[in-house]
Amino acid sequence: MKIKLFFYISVITICFYGCLNSERNNQNRAQDNFKGKIALDIRDSESDWSAYTPKSAPEGAPNILFVLYDDTGLGAWSPYGGRINMPTMDRLAENGLTYTQWHTTALCSPTRSTILTGRNHHLNGMASITETADGYPGSNGRVPDDCAPFAQILRDNGWSTFWIGKNHNVPEQDVAPGGSRSEWPTQIGFDRFYGFLGGETNNWYPDLVMDNHFIEAPATPEEGYHLSKDLADQAITMLRDKNATNPSKPFYMWFNPGANHAPHHSPAEYTAKYKGMFDDGYDAYRDWVVKRMKDKGILPENTGMAEFNPMPEDMANSADYVRPWAELNADEKKLFSRMAEVYAGFSEYTDAQVGRIIDYLEETGQLDNTIVLYAADNGASGEGSPNGSVNENKFFNGYPDSLEENLKYMDVLGGPDTYNHFPTGWAAAFSAPFKMFKRYSQYAGGTNDPLVISWPKGIKAKGEIRHQYHHSTDIVPTLLEACGIEMPEVYNGVEQTPLSGVSMVYSFNAAPDAPTKKEVQYYSMLGTRGIWKDGWKAAAVHSPLSGKSGFDKDVWELYNVEEDRSETNNLAEEYPEKLQELIDEWFRQAEINKVLPLDDRSAAEILGTERPSQEAKKDRYIYYPNTAPVPEGVAVNIRGRNYKILANVEIIDENASGVIFAHGSRFGGHTLFIKDKKLYYVYNFLGIKPEQVFISDTTLKPGKYTLGMEFIRESAGEYGESIGKTKLYINETVVAEGPMRTQPAKFTLSGDGLCVGYDSGDNVSNLYESPGEFEGGVIQGVGVTVEGTPYIDLEAEAKRVMMSQ
Repeated sequence: MKIKLFFYISVITICFYGCLNSERNNQNRAQDNFKGKIALDIRDSESDWSAYTPKSAPEGAPNILFVLYDDTGLGAWSPYGGRINMPTMDRLAENGLTYTQWHTTALCSPTRSTILTGRNHHLNGMASITETADGYPGSNGRVPDDCAPFAQILRDNGWSTFWIGKNHNVPEQDVAPGGSRSEWPTQIGFDRFYGFLGGETNNWYPDLVMDNHFIEAPATPEEGYHLSKDLADQAITMLRDKNATNPSKPFYMWFNPGANHAPHHSPAEYTAKYKGMFDDGYDAYRDWVVKRMKDKGILPENTGMAEFNPMPEDMANSADYVRPWAELNADEKKLFSRMAEVYAGFSEYTDAQVGRIIDYLEETGQLDNTIVLYAADNGASGEGSPNGSVNENKFFNGYPDSLEENLKYMDVLGGPDTYNHFPTGWAAAFSAPFKMFKRYSQYAGGTNDPLVISWPKGIKAKGEIRHQYHHSTDIVPTLLEACGIEMPEVYNGVEQTPLSGVSMVYSFNAAPDAPTKKEVQYYSMLGTRGIWKDGWKAAAVHSPLSGKSGFDKDVWELYNVEEDRSETNNLAEEYPEKLQELIDEWFRQAEINKVLPLDDRSAAEILGTERPSQEAKKDRYIYYPNTAPVPEGVAVNIRGRNYKILANVEIIDENASGVIFAHGSRFGGHTLFIKDKKLYYVYNFLGIKPEQVFISDTTLKPGKYTLGMEFIRESAGEYGESIGKTKLYINETVVAEGPMRTQPAKFTLSGDGLCVGYDSGDNVSNLYESPGEFEGGVIQGVGVTVEGTPYIDLEAEAKRVMMSQ
C-alpha cells in the first residue's frame, strides 16, 4: 500500500534582545565612583580615568599554564616510575616538584569544577557529570553565582585568560548552536576558547568550538591532523597574539588536551615506540611499576599492593571486573598489549605537543615566571570493560565485541578506523598500587593522581618530591596566593561561598615530608564515598551505579594512609572510635557541601531523570542547509522508533551529487545522498560491515523532488536493536525496500552532529568521502518525523552517557 508523504517546510524567525547586566552594573558603579569634575563646558571640567581603566596585574605577577590530562593513574607516567615516557613532564619535574598525594573527585566534570572555582564539586552543582544533573543544590549541572570562577577573578585583575581543549562543564542541552551560552567558557571568565564541549571527541575528526561557535577541523588525518597538535597550535597562536599587543600582561591558560580519555588515538610512529613493551601483561606491570615507584621515592618502602578485584560480591559479572592475565588466550593477550601500546603512544604524543608550548615560553623569555601545573583529572578509566574494544560504541549500545573482528584492526588500532579503549586490567595497572580506578571515589585508584608543579622564579627546590596530602580544591587558593590576589567576599553583588581548599604554596620550599596544612577532605561520587582527615581515611564499600541503595547499611573501612598508602590494611575493627569519628565527619562535610542525597541508581534510572529544556519534545523536526552540525544531544532522536526522512530537493545539473542528510560517523550513523544519479540511504550499524545500503532503481533527472525514506519498526533484537523494514522514496514512489536494523543507543560517543548538505567530520558511509557537499542542485530543507512511543534500551543508552565521561 502506498503511503502518501506530506512534507511541509516552514521558516520561523525568532528575534530576541538581550542585555548585559553585569557590564551595566559595572558602568553604573564607575559613574558612582567618578572623582573628577563635571561642568557645563569641558574646558571647565576635570576627567577621571581611574574608574574606567581596566585593572593591571600586580608587578611581576606570574603566568599560569595548567595542563590537565584525563584518565591517568599514578602508575602510568615516567616521572612517577611508569613505563609511559613523558619527556616534557620529566623536564618540568626536574625543574620543580612532584606531588605524590594530590587527589581529585574521581571524575572529570566535578574535578574541573573544583579547578574552575576552588570550591568542592557539590558546591558547584557538579555532583557528577553534567548529563546526570538531577535538580538538587549539589547536583544541577550549573555553577551558582556564589562560586565565582577563578578565571573571572584573574581577568578582572589584569590577566589574559584562555581555555584550550576539553570542557565537559556545559549542560548537555546547552551544547547547541542555539543553546544558552551562560556556562560556556567565554561567559565564565575566559577571553578565548578552542576545543570541545563534551566529555570526549574523535581525535582525528573532532567536534570543535572556537569561542562561541562551532567550527570544522582545519585539516584531515591525511593532511597530518591530530587534535593534540591542533590544540597546541591554537595555544601558541593565542599566546603570540597576546604578546604582539600586550606583552607585559600575564596570562592564565588552561590546557585540557582530551588525552588520555577514549578514544585512544595515537599517531602510528608513537604507538610503534612501545611495541612489545606491555607484552608482560597488566599483572606483571603492576609489580614492576610499584617497585619503580618505591625506588624513586614516590611510595614508601612498606607500601602494599591492592587486589585487582577488591569487592568480590560486587565485581562478579561486573563491567569493572579485571580478568587475570594468566586466564587470557594468546590472541587476547596480543590485542590487550596492543591497546596499552596505543594508550602510551597517545599520551607521549600529546606530551610532545605540550612540549612545543613550553619551548615557545622558553624562547620568548616567559618560562621563568610561568607557573606550570601538569596533572590528571582522575584515575585511569575502567570504562573499556574487561575485554576492551576497537569501537567502544558497541559496548555502549549493549552489542558484544567479537575478538575475531577486533583482531582485524590490530595494525590500524589507534588510527581513524578505530574508536578504541583498553580493558579494565590496564586501568587497574596504570592506577597502581591502589584499589580500583576512575569513578571510585572511596579508593585512591580513582582519586590519587599525578601533579607536577614548576615555577623557576618562585620555587627554589628542583627535582624534589612532596608528600603533603592535597586535593583539586587546593589549586585555586594556591594560584591566588602565588599571584598576590584574593577571592572577593562579594562578587557582582553576590556574597561568595568561602573557598574549600587550602593554598599549597607553603609546600613549594618546604621539606618533602613537612606536615600538610590540609585538614579534611570528603569524597562522594555515584554512590561511592570516603573521607580523609589528619592522615586517616574512611571508605564506604559501595560500587558506583550499583542501584542497590541501602547507604545506611554500607560497611566502612578504615586506613591509616600515613603508614598504609595503598589502603590495604583495614583497621576498622581495631579502631572503632576513630572510624566513627570519620563517619560523623563525613556527614558533617556532607551538610556543609550540599552532598545529599546520595545517588547510586543505575545509569538507566539516572538517564531517565527529566531535565528542563528550552525546547519542548516534538515529533517533527525541520533542518536546513548551510548550518552548523546539530549535536546529538539536541538532535531528533530516532532510536527505537518509526521514522521518516523527507527532503525537498531541486536538481539542476543532471550530474548532481552529494549528501542530503547525515548524522553520525563510520562507527554508527545514517545518511541520505545522491551518487551516480541515484538516491541512496545507508544505515551504518555500529560500523559493522557490510553497511545497510538502499539504492533507487531509477535515476534522477533535473527537476523538483521530495526524496526520502521510511523505517517501520517491527520488533526488538537480542541486544535491544530495532528490527524492521525500510522503504526508499522518490516523491511517492517506492524505489527500494528491504529489512534493516537500527542501533538501540546513540550513534556516536563524540557527538558527531546532524548535517544537511554535507557530512561533518568522519563520513557515515564509505560510499563517499567527507564532507561530500551537495552540488548541482538546491536543498530547500529536510524534515524528520518520529512516531509512537520509542522503544529504548535505557541501560545501553545510559552506559554510553556514563562511560563517555
